[in-house]
Amino acid sequence: MDREMDYDTLYKNFKWDIPQHYNFGFDVVDKWAEDRTKLSLVSIHSDGEKASYHTFFDLKCLSDRFANVMLDLGMKKGDRALVILESIPQWYVAMIAMFKIGVIPMPGTVLLTAKDIKYRINRAEANMVITDVNHVGRVERIATDCPTLEHKMVVDAPVMEWLYYQDLMDKSTPELNMERIEKTRSEDPMLLYFTSGTTGNPKMVLHTHQYPLGHIVTAKYCLSLTSKDLHWTISETGWAKAAWGKLFGQMIVGAAIIQWETPGRFDPDGLLRAMERHGVTTFCAPPTVYRLLIQQDLTKYKLQLRHCLSAGEPLNPEVIKVWKETFDLDIHDFFGQTETVCVLSNYEFMPIKYGSVGKPTPGHDVRIVDDEGKDMPHNEEGNIAIYIGDSRPPGLLKEYWKDEEEMKKAFHHDFYFTGDRAYRDEDGYFWFVGRDDDVIKSSGYRIGPFEVESALQEHPSVAECAVVGAPDPKGVRGIIVKAYIILAKGSKPSNELTQEIQDHVKVTTAPYKYPRIIEYVKELPKTISGKIKRKELREKSSK
Repeated sequence: MDREMDYDTLYKNFKWDIPQHYNFGFDVVDKWAEDRTKLSLVSIHSDGEKASYHTFFDLKCLSDRFANVMLDLGMKKGDRALVILESIPQWYVAMIAMFKIGVIPMPGTVLLTAKDIKYRINRAEANMVITDVNHVGRVERIATDCPTLEHKMVVDAPVMEWLYYQDLMDKSTPELNMERIEKTRSEDPMLLYFTSGTTGNPKMVLHTHQYPLGHIVTAKYCLSLTSKDLHWTISETGWAKAAWGKLFGQMIVGAAIIQWETPGRFDPDGLLRAMERHGVTTFCAPPTVYRLLIQQDLTKYKLQLRHCLSAGEPLNPEVIKVWKETFDLDIHDFFGQTETVCVLSNYEFMPIKYGSVGKPTPGHDVRIVDDEGKDMPHNEEGNIAIYIGDSRPPGLLKEYWKDEEEMKKAFHHDFYFTGDRAYRDEDGYFWFVGRDDDVIKSSGYRIGPFEVESALQEHPSVAECAVVGAPDPKGVRGIIVKAYIILAKGSKPSNELTQEIQDHVKVTTAPYKYPRIIEYVKELPKTISGKIKRKELREKSSK
């Protein structure tokens, strides 16, 4: 079979099917619930051993009951609720219930501070917050400064003057009266995410009820899921990665989802043992997790994995090598944003070029263009942009809510501009360079931090790194490449090591790309989602 022709045929023939009315809760969860035995969710308890199991039918019944709770509180279609919960079943119940009645959930990370919570509630004019006892104090500190906040609910224990989830669920009727619900159209607002804000306040990314349909390609082609799979994506519920790997696409294809409720400090041995015990078949995790996993004796775990993925930052060749040697599996890279579904991917049925983020997913016309929307030649860097002149894919955001300036920056010349840079090779594979703001312009060259960081990560003494442009102290080149490096355990800073790392980058990439300044640090500034704040490093370097 011609594997390349498989991709070309699939991509050419794929068509979106978007109905006028769509509701993920009714059209997906409740449909699968007709088989009352079909497993949907495995939640490993905080001890790492016990687990609770929910079928689609369980989630249907619980979400119907919670939908009645919200309706009885006066919540209605278009209202907004901030949801700050760990990876627990109540998150699914609340989210699915809100989808059913048209309330717009705003998932938030458990790392949100009181200031973050206040910003989100007031910016979105949210009516409700749903959280756990760990966050009650943070909400209380800012509640009086949030004029639209009417309802405060805690899910795991009673708190004075707060609505208690279990009490309300016990009193609620299990049958959902459809006459109380306004039908949702595919283009109606459904879900509101806040970006992680690496360069300023988080933007509000508004998705519609057709957004889950966009994740069909995420699940079927990127994650390679079927209804027989048990899938584990390592992600907190507050990030769009949870929508990608723990909710929409998985449930649409009927795959079961597994999560660890409150693992606390990351436990690589516990994770691998859980994957073995429960029979996880597909797995997606950030490179940081893979780096920790390969420090274990992988040969002692009898895993049933058949497909593995990673995204977001460079993955060390050593990690890829060890994983392949142990499990005979490649780690597939892919690309997308909070604003999109998966739009570039390496596929199970297609050869991998290590370091590439693959080819466009079906239903997405992804191109490398200049600022005017003109196609760039092969191997020349440009903007990653999605063409929307003929039709708009369902997984693309409806808008940056309340932000006309950001909308004008992102949508023009019949494209959605992602704000990321890449190039496309002669075989159609895309190679990520970096955020447009992060690209370094030095001595007439444009240097992507991603490529330099990838080279640095290959050096055994480098545990973590970030690359930015900094003023040349000699005043010759204007801007030069500077690397901030966290050393691996057992390595110590020295002039000899600095020279060794610089030589390594010269050989691995190109002589003009090597970091002329290396600063060894204990930690890197990051957003609450774990993204490196390069703007902060650039400002530090310019002082």
